[in-house]
Formats: sequence, C-alpha cells, structure tokens
Amino acid sequence: MHAEPLEHTWTVLAAELRAAVGDSLFDVWLAPLRVGAFDGTKVVLQAPSETRDWIVERFGRILDASVAASLGPHVIVSVSESDPAGASLPASDEAPRPTPVREQQVNPRYTFDQFVIGASNRFAHAAALAVAENPGTAYNPLYICGPPGVGKTHLLHAIATYLDEHAGGLRIRLTSAEAFANEFIGALQGGGIDAFKARHRDVDILLVDDVQFLMAKARTEEELFHTFNHLRDAGAQIVLTSDRPPRDLAKLEDRLRDRFESGLVAQILPPDLQTRRIVLRKRAALDGIPAPAADVIDAIAHRITVNLRALEGALIRIVAFASLTSRPVDRELADQVLDDLEPRETAADIGSTPTVGEIQQLTCEAFGVTRQELLSSSRAARVAWPRQVAMYLAREHTEASLPTIGAEFGGRGHTTVIHACRRTTERLAADSGLSQTVADLSTRLCTAVPEDRTDRRQ
Repeated sequence: MHAEPLEHTWTVLAAELRAAVGDSLFDVWLAPLRVGAFDGTKVVLQAPSETRDWIVERFGRILDASVAASLGPHVIVSVSESDPAGASLPASDEAPRPTPVREQQVNPRYTFDQFVIGASNRFAHAAALAVAENPGTAYNPLYICGPPGVGKTHLLHAIATYLDEHAGGLRIRLTSAEAFANEFIGALQGGGIDAFKARHRDVDILLVDDVQFLMAKARTEEELFHTFNHLRDAGAQIVLTSDRPPRDLAKLEDRLRDRFESGLVAQILPPDLQTRRIVLRKRAALDGIPAPAADVIDAIAHRITVNLRALEGALIRIVAFASLTSRPVDRELADQVLDDLEPRETAADIGSTPTVGEIQQLTCEAFGVTRQELLSSSRAARVAWPRQVAMYLAREHTEASLPTIGAEFGGRGHTTVIHACRRTTERLAADSGLSQTVADLSTRLCTAVPEDRTDRRQ
C-alpha cells in the first residue's frame, strides 16, 4: 500500500487505541507505533526495537481488540521492529518472519547529547568524543568495556551518529560481534567471502559491539584479526566494546587480545547516585513524561544501582502502572512497583548506610594504612591513593556534602574531594585490577552492617 493509505489506517487504529488505554498510556507506549503493511486481512505494526517485546506482552489483547473494532473482525495483527529506513513492510499471505540481523542500524536516540556524563563514565565519554572528532588519529583502537547496561552501546552509536552528521562521506560499518560471526559463517557456506571482506574492510570506521562473543570461535577470530590489521594499516578507525577488559578475555587468541590492548582501553563503571538521578530525569523528558517528584527519583535511584537499562525500565514501569490504575506517580506507588523489581532491604539492613568514618576504616584495612595516616597531610603514594579512594567512596555511598566529606578528612576543602573523585575515576578506568578492588569495597559497604551499629539497633 502507499504511504497515505497506511497513514490513514494508523489514524483510525490510533483513535481506537487511545480510547481503549487513555491518553497518558497511549502517548508513552503506543504513539510511536506505525502501520508497516495492511492487505485487508492482516496488519503489520512497527514498534521501536527497545519497546517492541514489552508492547506485545502488555498490549497484545488490546491491539487485537482495537484492530478488530477499527479495521474488521477478521483482521489479524502482528508487531515487528521499526524498519530503520522508514519503508513499509511488504504485505504477503504469510505472517512476517524475522530476518537475520547482519548489521546494526544507528539508534537516533543514542547521541552524545543524550549521554549522561558522571564520574563513572567521564573518561570513556571523552575518549569516544575524541574519536568521533578525529577518527583514525585520536585513539586507535578505542576499546570501551564495562558491565551490561552502563552505556557502552550508547557511545558506539553516538560515534556513528556524530560522524554521519559532521563527517559526511565516510564509510561507517556498525555491527555486533555476533552479527559479524553469523555473517562470516554465512559467507563461508554461501561462497560470498569476498563480498563479506569488502563490506568490513572497505570502510573508514568499523564499530563492533560485544566482542566477548567472539571467544572460542577460532575461524571468526582469525577473520577479525586480519580485518583489524587491514583497517589499521589503512588508517581506518576501530572502536570495540566488551563486558570486560581485554586481559580478561581468557578464551580469546593472544594475538587478537594484544591488538585490542594496543590502543586506548576505557572502562565504564556502574553509575553513581547522582548520575542515576540525572538519567531518570533525562529519560522522563525524552519520553514526554511529566517530571516525577524528587522522592520518586530518589526511590528508583537508590534501589536500581548497577544497570541503566533496568533503571529506565523501572521508571517506565512505574509510569505505566500509574496510568493503568489511575494513581498519581508518588513515592508510595514507586515503592510498591519497585518491591516487585528490587526487594526492600531486610530489617537487618535498615539504617546500614555507611558513615564516612566507617568508609575510612574499611579503606584503611583494605590498603594497609592507619586512620591517622589517612587523615594526615602526607602526600606519599601509599597514603594518598587510599585517601582518594576513601573520598570517592564517601561521595558514592553517603549523602554527605563535599565540604562535609573534606572536613572528615583532616579539614580538607571541597576542591580536594572533587580532585580525589576525578583522579580515582581516571585510575579505575585505566586499571581493571584497581577497579575490582574498589568494586569489592563498594560491595562490602552496600552489604555489611557494622557490628557496633547492629548492637545499637538491638
């Protein structure tokens, strides 16, 4: 069908859906839908990839009922991911079948402007922006690593988007390690290896997501090794992401791991509290959701601490629940919904937020220094680094202000605390061993209840 009839079909169906679910729920979830194909007996709806599964699960019956009411009782409906090129999906006598993903499309929502910068990701963001501004000359390769859901893929897409906007004419290949492997195997079986090599080597920028999936795939690793060498020799930019540093890719060939480490390794840590708050506010603004109250934002940010996707998902779930139950988005509702996602602290944990003094003590034990040394004016490396780590952890795990933290460290000023946090973030991004040590300390602070404070609650 032509675009105009499809738009009319969507207008009719959208009116029925809005009446069925209400304005707020429709605007948040269903407004982005479009009709990709309609042949009189079957309608194919296109949904954003990040919400497609949730829409099918939560609105499947409503879609069926609304289609039957607006387009006819015999019309069936299916929901697919939006076609990135904006073209309508072809109508056929069979339900549409998913096609193998050979290359990722750039997500227009993943831009540098939409990326929330915090202490945990500042270094990686700066490196990615430098590569986008000067591909092939800044850092090559750039290897961005961190746990799932902290923004690695966002930065990868942001680089591609930036280059599309500011460096027209460059040949960009954005793919995932899994897609690279699947396409390579298909090329071997189908006799299209030359075309495969041309697609991945005749480029100016190669962006590969989740390279950890290449481990133990010997032939695919070898192909990426040769592709890597070809591109770097030609001056092309390479950017890779992974859930761990190169040295921890134990099952990867040594020569490929060495290539990954030959450029800049930028690590992203789980987001701090302030970053989580900003992410939630930004996501609400991006989705057109009325700004939640500060206590709602705090409830989510304190309960969902590691994964940004889970953080945003919690906000969406709370807003959706409010719409479905006609309740206000307040702290009571947030706690109710969050209880299903992240159980509340047990009675033994209530009030166990560490104090600055407890953080200092734990840090001293971990690094083998005394509290007197930690608070002293000594600038010796064996004392200065633990002091910076302790200030960083105090900033992360307490609500104390910067001046208050500085005062707890021998009467230092807030600028000293800012410098300590910045310096710690930089070292954590560059050294996975140090990063693990600080991560272990953070885990202990989040789970341990100091004995003296436990006694006082009994």
